[in-house]
Amino acid sequence: MDNLYVIKGQIQQVYAKYSKFIDKGVQFILALAVFYMINHDLGFMSLLSNPLITVGLAVICAFLPMIVTVLAAAVLILVQMAAVSLGIMAVTAVVFVIMFVFYVRFSPKTAVVILLMPLAFMFHIPYVIPVAFGLVGTPISVVPVICGTVVYYMIDYVKTSASALENGGAEGMISQVMTYLQQVFQNREMIVMILAFVIALFLVYQVRRMSVSHAWKSASAAGAVAGIVIVAAGSAVLDVKVSYPELILGNVAAVIVGLILELLFFAVDYSRTESVQYEDDEYYYYVKAVPKIVVAAPEKTVKRINRRAENQETEIINTDEIRRKSAESAGAKEEGEKKPKKTGAAGRSRSPRKKESRITGNMDQLLLTRSLQKELHLDEEERND
Repeated sequence: MDNLYVIKGQIQQVYAKYSKFIDKGVQFILALAVFYMINHDLGFMSLLSNPLITVGLAVICAFLPMIVTVLAAAVLILVQMAAVSLGIMAVTAVVFVIMFVFYVRFSPKTAVVILLMPLAFMFHIPYVIPVAFGLVGTPISVVPVICGTVVYYMIDYVKTSASALENGGAEGMISQVMTYLQQVFQNREMIVMILAFVIALFLVYQVRRMSVSHAWKSASAAGAVAGIVIVAAGSAVLDVKVSYPELILGNVAAVIVGLILELLFFAVDYSRTESVQYEDDEYYYYVKAVPKIVVAAPEKTVKRINRRAENQETEIINTDEIRRKSAESAGAKEEGEKKPKKTGAAGRSRSPRKKESRITGNMDQLLLTRSLQKELHLDEEERND
């Protein structure tokens, strides 16, 4: 478990260093996924469905605020719907304007949830979004969750009914609009999903704020159970077709995402919980303190092993013998020099101290020479091996 906290700390350090680049990269991936989903489900205009157009639009949106990505996705949906039916495009535009006027312009940061909900539906894990934003968000996040769910069902209806809408012509535009409004906003499956998402998000938010141990784990589990129960009950009461394996796996994924979010944003050690009680003139205070988990990355110690030093044999050198031989060689050299002695201050013979320093220097040279010969001999042996 400590390794996970070490990895978390490393990720935080990397993000703190390269946060600008990481944010732009995530925004680009999100925009690319959203635009691809729209063009895949509503690919009625071949020009906009070109992959180069999709990538180029995602690159542009990556360097602009997130609200621009939301608006670009809305415009792309409207243009694709206009290729099918102008009446349906007009109704969808009115819905988008209502969303923007009453919510998006007041909370542009949470507008990203509108993009995430259709993506979650596409991956068959829509239950992840209410659980995740119940943990890290506020109850106001329920508004973009509802808006994103409505957007998905609008896209899904146009996708499944495109052939009938194209053959209707201009005369049947009013009937197309009425059918569109009825099929989308009276869709019992959408109503059940919205009800499940709203209850799950509020439940997760309330449980994770409780002063109990493992509140975030309990909140994730409670949100998943609530989602399963409400969708199953709604499908039975309103006769809605629901894929139960997809329902269970989607809520399991929601719990897993909740555990990951707890590791990233709420890592605490409940075993060291402390309760403090104090008072003043007007109140009694009961405080519960739970310390955060902070694990420092272990320092790596690198040990260098010299192979030559391992294979080298220890040699015992008799320094007295070397000094004696050095002194004899120095004396012989001086005797061999036939130079007249000079008298006076300028011609004094060398003092014994200078002789001793010369002998010591010769001995050091001899030791260095023997050491180098030994190392060269070992190098030749290693090359032969």
